[in-house]
Amino acid sequence: MVPIPPEPGNYDPASVGPLRTDLKPVAITQPEGPSFQLDGNEVVWQRWRLRFSVHPVEGLVLHTISYDGRSILHRASIAEMVVPYAGTTAGHWWKNAFDVGEWGLGRMMQPLTNGCDCLGEIRYADAVMADETGGANVIANAVCMHEEDYGIGWKHADGWTGSTETRRSRRFVISSISTVGNYDYGFYWYFYLDGTIQLEVKLTGILQTAAVAPGEDPDHAVLIAPQLAAPHHQHLFCARLDMDLDGTANSVLEVDAVSESSAQSNAFEAKVTVLDRESNAQRMADPLAGRVWKIINPGAVNRLGQPVAYRLLPAPPVRLLAGPDARVTDRARFATRSLWVTPYRADERRPAGEYPNQSGGGDGLPAWTAADRALENTDVVLWHTFGVTHIARPEDWPVMPVEYTGFSLKPDGFFDRNPALDVPPSPDHCSSTNP
Repeated sequence: MVPIPPEPGNYDPASVGPLRTDLKPVAITQPEGPSFQLDGNEVVWQRWRLRFSVHPVEGLVLHTISYDGRSILHRASIAEMVVPYAGTTAGHWWKNAFDVGEWGLGRMMQPLTNGCDCLGEIRYADAVMADETGGANVIANAVCMHEEDYGIGWKHADGWTGSTETRRSRRFVISSISTVGNYDYGFYWYFYLDGTIQLEVKLTGILQTAAVAPGEDPDHAVLIAPQLAAPHHQHLFCARLDMDLDGTANSVLEVDAVSESSAQSNAFEAKVTVLDRESNAQRMADPLAGRVWKIINPGAVNRLGQPVAYRLLPAPPVRLLAGPDARVTDRARFATRSLWVTPYRADERRPAGEYPNQSGGGDGLPAWTAADRALENTDVVLWHTFGVTHIARPEDWPVMPVEYTGFSLKPDGFFDRNPALDVPPSPDHCSSTNP
């Protein structure tokens, strides 16, 4: 019999001891109000326009994202996530929760509070969910919207003329937080003045734990407190990105930076691979090659004659670490690749299938892509797997500091030049050539 660990894991103010007294207030004010307009579920901010909804399974979903009237994304969401555990003991080896398909990010949304979950000049939207008896459950302030200063947007001090120009970056944020059992997941979509779109997922909450005998060093787990261990595990998200880049006739390229022979031995080139069919559009991220995936519209060109494009930039990559014979690998095969590309089909919505808790394995992306459909000049959907491999630390107990993951979509020839050139300098400074 393993004894109960000797220390409590409470983290409320009364339990943690004296609180810090030297943090001064931070006030974020916009006396004239925010720069975005909210009309129902449609948001307009600067040149961005988008709509949002709350889905009981996917949670926060973005729709019809455009910049200056030009379409970029038809629909963006977290379509699935899986949390496999590495512990081999009876209490942990079988754990592989599908927090989207089995639980539902929308159903697990939390009401948000200004000064706690969001900070600034906030606008909120409620969400209405069906409850377990068929009634309606209103989640107040389920979606948060605000603006954030984001440091320097661009700058140059010209040594020849002595002039300096600096512009501040700013981003529009739309976010939600879902609590799925012991973990809390924050989903933050950022829209920048230079045309960049970013998703940042913030992971916090409580670790799964197991009691261990005094003096025991557990396998596949880390001691985080006396006689208390946290098993190794992963959080693997799959974003579904239905691209509409200046229309629906899009293609996807993989671009790697590769060394090239030259007399000076310094050359490198961009190697381009066309992902023309589903069979060769199941890819792994490669940070050493600077790998990006480029969505292009061959029928729309910029002033240089190049197809307009956006880049999908992955964060440091992860992959499913369970072996090929593991049950979770059969059910979450989407997580064995960083990227899948499929042609749009209305009924292809969940990368692990519609019912992952009842799946015999192989549902979703593996089944669909077996048809090896053509991908060029069509309405493409990108399925991007990203996440965190969590080998716990004592600092993660009793409640975990935020861990970050995500990805970015950045314009690549979508504009003819820096689209943030016309951002004005801050009043009375930031430009030595102010009139």
